[in-house]
Amino acid sequence: MTQCPHAAGATSGAVDLSSPRFQAEPVELYRAIRRDHGAVAPIVLPGDVPAWLVVGYRELHQLTSDPVLFSRDSLLWNQWPRIPEDWPLMPMISRDQPSILYTVGERHSRRSALISGALEAEDPFELKQHTEVFADGLIDAFCTAGTTDLIASYAMMLPVRVLAKLFGFDDDKGPALVTAMNDMINGGPDALAGQRHIATSVFQLVAERRAAPGDDVTSRMLAGTSGFTDEEVARDLMVMMAAGHQPTADWIGNSLRLMLTDDRFAASLSGGRHSVAEAMNEVLWEDTPSQNIAGRWATRDTHLGGCHIKAGDLLVLSLAGANSDPRVRTDGTVLTGGNNAFFSFGHGDHRCPFPAQEIAETVARTAIEVILDRLPDVDLAVPADQLTRRPSPWLRGLKDLPVRFTPTPALGGQR
Repeated sequence: MTQCPHAAGATSGAVDLSSPRFQAEPVELYRAIRRDHGAVAPIVLPGDVPAWLVVGYRELHQLTSDPVLFSRDSLLWNQWPRIPEDWPLMPMISRDQPSILYTVGERHSRRSALISGALEAEDPFELKQHTEVFADGLIDAFCTAGTTDLIASYAMMLPVRVLAKLFGFDDDKGPALVTAMNDMINGGPDALAGQRHIATSVFQLVAERRAAPGDDVTSRMLAGTSGFTDEEVARDLMVMMAAGHQPTADWIGNSLRLMLTDDRFAASLSGGRHSVAEAMNEVLWEDTPSQNIAGRWATRDTHLGGCHIKAGDLLVLSLAGANSDPRVRTDGTVLTGGNNAFFSFGHGDHRCPFPAQEIAETVARTAIEVILDRLPDVDLAVPADQLTRRPSPWLRGLKDLPVRFTPTPALGGQR
């Protein structure tokens, strides 16, 4: 029986979550973790903070299916006394976060239903049309050059622009929101300024829609807020924008990388649309943008995967590790087609709402289709082994995706 990672006051033998292997060779790393530790492994977070990493498919299903034993309430964490105010993961694991992320029980169910209802009311045909318009505008900016980086100039520019439209922002606010979101995600010197810009913009939007409702996600959430404050609506909109942007951008980038580097897709780049759907599905199994998610907290002493978990322990959900679990992937083959039993959108009460998944899929698939329509001979501009990933164990995405293509004229809004 493996003991709690901090039971003996040491973290020797624990997996360092900041290891570059999470970017360079995650498949081999998860295999090594299962070999050395089993389905649940002791890990250390920045500052030598102990936690658990759940890499087993069945164990992750058990954990996410029991919100009473494994809670989303971060106040339960037994490590708070040793966490400094400037801890680098504080934006991800917050003690005081008035959003849906850390709401539990019946109130979470009502909050989730409010979000799902507001998103579900979006017309899928209008969503696709909005995505096409923004995608064409982005492509117009580089299509005459013959080369571009599809991450910086396309994938990282599109999802937040579409979400801003759905939320009710005026189109002229979109570019600044894109810059602010990417600054916040990149974690550089402008990260805090980006976060402040998004917060200020969202709170202002909520105030405007409270005074003058429209046909948008924000207005629908405000109209159904029985028991929820305007601040809670604003916080949830910020969560939805951040959670909807980066994973979708990485889904676009990772899928394009697969289609540009794998011979199974090369023959149909300019052809059948089924190849786009298959590439996107395969990415969710083999190269999912959401690799590891923090987290759940044990409400009492318990056992999981042969490990002794103490009350207040943090468990990090390894969606990528569970997706590759050989106990459910016995033959080790690539999973494409219609098999969607992956954990890439989470599971249980706190999984990504189904309408949000549909929106992400529509945005990602439309983005890929528009690129292939507009630039049918697009190809990598560097060898595939030179492509690099962002240094993060949490979200898996490319730093860049340089491509070349035959220059084509801009559409100028004429599609």
